[in-house]
Amino acid sequence: MIPARPNLLSRREMLRRAANGFGWLALAGLTGQQGRSEVRPQLPARAKNVILLFMDGGVSHVDSFDPKPRLAEEHGKAFRLKMDATQFDNNGTVFGSPWAFQRSKGAGIPVSDLFPHIRTVADELCIVRSMKAEFPEHAQACYYLHTGHSIVGRPSMGSWISYGLGTENQNFPGFVVLNGGMIPMGGTGNYSNGFLPAVHQGSIFDLHSGGEVVASSTPSDSAGGQRAKLAAIAGADRDFLQRNPGGQQPLEAAIRNYETAFAMQAALPELTDLRGESEATRRLYGLDSPDPLLSVYARECLLARRLVERGVRFVEVTCVKGVLPVAPWDAHDDLVKNHTRNALAVDQPIAALIQDLKARGLLDSTLVIFAGEFGRTPFAQGTKGRDHNPQGFSVWMAGGGLKKGVVHGATDDYGYRAIENVVDVHDLHATILHLLGIEHEKLTFRYSGRDYRLTDVFGNVIQEIIA
Repeated sequence: MIPARPNLLSRREMLRRAANGFGWLALAGLTGQQGRSEVRPQLPARAKNVILLFMDGGVSHVDSFDPKPRLAEEHGKAFRLKMDATQFDNNGTVFGSPWAFQRSKGAGIPVSDLFPHIRTVADELCIVRSMKAEFPEHAQACYYLHTGHSIVGRPSMGSWISYGLGTENQNFPGFVVLNGGMIPMGGTGNYSNGFLPAVHQGSIFDLHSGGEVVASSTPSDSAGGQRAKLAAIAGADRDFLQRNPGGQQPLEAAIRNYETAFAMQAALPELTDLRGESEATRRLYGLDSPDPLLSVYARECLLARRLVERGVRFVEVTCVKGVLPVAPWDAHDDLVKNHTRNALAVDQPIAALIQDLKARGLLDSTLVIFAGEFGRTPFAQGTKGRDHNPQGFSVWMAGGGLKKGVVHGATDDYGYRAIENVVDVHDLHATILHLLGIEHEKLTFRYSGRDYRLTDVFGNVIQEIIA
């Protein structure tokens, strides 16, 4: 006999009473089910998916998307503005950009010769030149960009979006990280679900080691063996819930993770099998390039497109291993060598991603974001590097309901500080959620007696850049 427990009948308990269980549920055909969201969208959604191209280490904005002629005019001279403390306190003279800027053909957006391929799609971009961060150190700044806070333990932006919107495809998680070998400073805490249910944690797909994309994703047992294991798990779940009636939520999250893992065993091979992609697509991305860094990043970008095609809400694309041991864009010593090598790896695949999404009718519903954790100083570190600069830098976005071929905000004449239409990370997060149909002030989760949100008690939507 099952003791009566009024008002405590979860869907798992219902299945248990019906003599079913997780094992049979997982094997009953999970494909095609709609992901369960925790918060209903409150606004008309312009975007359904997000791809974050994270430029780990900090791209120099004054060498990429924010031209400053004054740097060239005063190259080698003493810097005239007050210098704030820098990471290494080895500040030199004004450092003019080694790269020339040229305008895109249509909207006339200036992009440096560091990114010639991205320049060809600049008319699709919305460049925000007035970003500001609060932290000059990598780990804190990475956490801040990803979670809205400077310390580990808070949910990632991707986790919040997964929590708010769910996934459109039960075969995949709502939040996927494509790891090219460089997890940002601060580690996997950048992808943590924090206090949100565990099902919203970022799932890391390994694209650099040559092994399985997801560890242990290849079934080691026959279908019958797996069924037996899943039945055993279902029994353990039933026992746990009987002993801990208050543990429904973590148990639900664990079971949903089991379901997704089971479904991914069949879905992953099809996702990662690129033989069906045309030769034109392979050439567009540089998939078969002899440059190993470019070819890995090309695969990341192509898989990002394939994931959003399959309904994954949030995909982060990391940098490729091979330039620096950590923070690959961190050009403290030799700016030209560092940025040239990184740009060669990412420029063509990123431009290809924009073109491919647009050609397939996906760019309007996919928000693509290019961002580092901060920018770099307009004066030299030593003689040929640049130090960290959180006071003013650039990010760009494309698709997802944004205006095209526009520039928002500005830094001063040196590119040192944001001075016009200043945008902080909370504003960026609020805008991303808004484009996805979520009011950032209403996407909350009660934890430890308080309602938390991605934007904390801050954030304003950047209305000027929304189409």
